[in-house]
Amino acid sequence: SSKVDTEKEPFTVVIPPPNVTGVLHMGHMLNNTIQDVLIRKARLEGKNACWVPGTDHASIATEAKVVKMLRERGIKKSDLTRDEFMKYAWEWKEEYGGIILKQLRKLGASCDWKRTRFTMEPKLSDAVLDAFVHLYEKGHIYRGLRMINWDPEAQTVLSNEEVIYKDVTSKLYHVRYKIEGTEDEYVTIATVRPETILGDSAIAVNPKDERFTHLHGKRAIVPMANRSIPIIADRYVDVEFGTGCLKITPAHDPNDYEIGQTHGLETIDILNPNGTMSEAAGFYVGEDRFKARKLIVKDLEEIGALVKIEDYKNKVGHSERTNAVIEPRLSLQWYVNMEELVKPAIKAVETDEVAFLPPKFKNTYNHWMNNIKNWCISRQLWWGQRIPAFYVGEEVFVAKTADEALAKAKEKLNNPNLTVEDLRQDDDVLDTWFSSWLWPISVFDGFETREELDYYYPTSVLVTGWDIIFLWVARMIIAGYEFEGKRPFEQVYFTGMVRDQKRRKMSKSLGNSPDALKLIEEWLTRMLTSSPFRDLSS
Repeated sequence: SSKVDTEKEPFTVVIPPPNVTGVLHMGHMLNNTIQDVLIRKARLEGKNACWVPGTDHASIATEAKVVKMLRERGIKKSDLTRDEFMKYAWEWKEEYGGIILKQLRKLGASCDWKRTRFTMEPKLSDAVLDAFVHLYEKGHIYRGLRMINWDPEAQTVLSNEEVIYKDVTSKLYHVRYKIEGTEDEYVTIATVRPETILGDSAIAVNPKDERFTHLHGKRAIVPMANRSIPIIADRYVDVEFGTGCLKITPAHDPNDYEIGQTHGLETIDILNPNGTMSEAAGFYVGEDRFKARKLIVKDLEEIGALVKIEDYKNKVGHSERTNAVIEPRLSLQWYVNMEELVKPAIKAVETDEVAFLPPKFKNTYNHWMNNIKNWCISRQLWWGQRIPAFYVGEEVFVAKTADEALAKAKEKLNNPNLTVEDLRQDDDVLDTWFSSWLWPISVFDGFETREELDYYYPTSVLVTGWDIIFLWVARMIIAGYEFEGKRPFEQVYFTGMVRDQKRRKMSKSLGNSPDALKLIEEWLTRMLTSSPFRDLSS
């Protein structure tokens, strides 16, 4: 295992930590073979080569595995306390979580295996909490009500990068709304989600659309719900789409939410976190959203509000983790404000201080970084680093420990009688990427000691797939400059993407990846039973 040796030049590579739930596939084999070649070459050149292995705790995927294990034992997560669930989660991790590293050993990867790290081991978790507190105290972290991507199956928020948009053929439902105070005047809207009609707060038309000028300021009646809602004029409405009239449902569409804020509209959340209809919907309460869609279409037809149904091709967001259809949802979440943090990272790649190979990926990186959104870092899970925010009523105190938070609370609230029992810690955990963005620093315990970090950091080269350029590579560069004031690696080598005959990415869900260990076994057998290796093997 590599050790600090100031007489020798270091050559450092950190492995892209595979999910602790993972098994070796062709993408891993390509990626790790390239890393192995670079490390072996560095050793031959007399450099102090250090290749750090490890795994990522993978909050969403691992929690799903643990919940499945519990279900098979007849245990519901909802029947457990947080501490009880975590004991089961660590039990699962210890039994199944090291498979991919064992497979990498079998592949022949010459990692420094004694240096194996895990993103949720104590020291790395401490680093995550230190990073959160640091960013909060500098004003880069805040808590706010925003429209987020909600996975109803995993029941957690997802970042934009964790949503996969798929082309689907949907149904476009044309539904008519009666104009209030008239006998037979209607406006017709077109929607692919008729169940959300129950959460409508307005009908919007374009102010320049002469067809509807006479309706400005009037009101319409929501079918089924029989609620009176305003007809508003807003330039967002596309006169060419559908009927030119747009239903506004602030709780269930990001653009509708913005329009709702502008016009002071009511926000009616008609869905529960698990994707069933809520009490606020007033109809189909407790029914799954897709079943409710069928039921309301039938009921709209019966009351004469359904005008027609037509096929409509559109893109629908799906969870990368569970494949569930994503629901836009208003939620109070924690965010990292990226506006200032990205500036050094943009400059680093522009000037090749961090060199991209091939360099074409600089354009992809720059486009994303220059249009970056604030990073939602809270997840409604238990497996992960719990957010170090503590509440006394509505007041929030961010600190690494409850005792430190208590001291802050006593001082700010001028109440020396407060105890730890008066504090309530935030229930959410941090996005897994909030730990892995620290990887080149945290694997050398950089938030705790300096000796190894000063020697091995910045690392020499990162080898990774281009598909996580935003999720991981960009964020590591941001973290490097924020926490260490320097690049995390000198070069990034982006591998190609291993695909099947249909040009699809390899994935467990598609079942299109060859069994990597079986391939190793087959070719090893062929090699050892063919000349000139036959004699050696005997």
